[in-house]
Amino acid sequence: MRIEPQLRLNNGVLMDQLGFGFYKVPAPDAQDLASTALDAGYRHLDTAAMYGNEAGVGRAIGGLGPFTSTSDVGGSGEQHPRLSRGDLFVTTKVWNDDHGYDATLRAFDSSMSNLGLEYLDLYLIHWPCPERDLYRETWRALETLYAEGRVRAIGVSNFQARHLDRLLASADVVPAVNQIELHPWLQQRELRLKHDALGIRTEAWSPLGRGQVLADPVLVAMAADYGRTPAQVILRWHIQHGNVVIPKASSEARIRENHRIFDFHLSSESMAAIDALDRDQRTGSHPDSVN
Repeated sequence: MRIEPQLRLNNGVLMDQLGFGFYKVPAPDAQDLASTALDAGYRHLDTAAMYGNEAGVGRAIGGLGPFTSTSDVGGSGEQHPRLSRGDLFVTTKVWNDDHGYDATLRAFDSSMSNLGLEYLDLYLIHWPCPERDLYRETWRALETLYAEGRVRAIGVSNFQARHLDRLLASADVVPAVNQIELHPWLQQRELRLKHDALGIRTEAWSPLGRGQVLADPVLVAMAADYGRTPAQVILRWHIQHGNVVIPKASSEARIRENHRIFDFHLSSESMAAIDALDRDQRTGSHPDSVN
């Protein structure tokens, strides 16, 4: 049973709104964490070539044959049916060193070998790397993979408005997703509005501000009022804004906690209070500085 909402991408593919992110997950831990996430109810797994843990994620997926969850997913305590590959939404990304048409095709083959998959749900350009100015060639390779049916949807990550404009001037396919740093202290409203106008889904990486936002007094007080944790309140804020969100956690307790966000709702007043926390403060790199 899938309890996470799914969002329809601009090509009709359904994408789980809540996923599990593998950024900075050590390769030896990836398989166990992926299996724990699946058992907790996640069906959307987000990795990248640069993370070095695609193989571990792939081993967890490859072990789905006998998988049956008996966990308390959503508080129901019921047993859920066996999972198959078709139940999952898997994302990986081409790294900066592999920009360019031919290099991207080779990088995709390498990622698919690591993952052990026959097809991918979403393939992203990890960073635009504007000084290299190869992301349009990289996009052509993604369009080829999409046309060949090797990936169900293609998108970008960390693209600013000007990068999107330049890409779309020569693209045949509009990106389905732009994965960007997004949390209460960095809300990127103008970019999100551009995504809406273009039919691009906004996906939030570092949705909890790498933990820094969790201590914000407004969120701490709000969490107490709702009987929730600050992380659950923030993730719920993302969900109600229509963002795809991919929190990462390293403990089973936190993995399950982050998933239990579908049994409460933030009021319009609470949403507005979180909206007012924007500081334009990044916890990661600015896209123009990564090449």
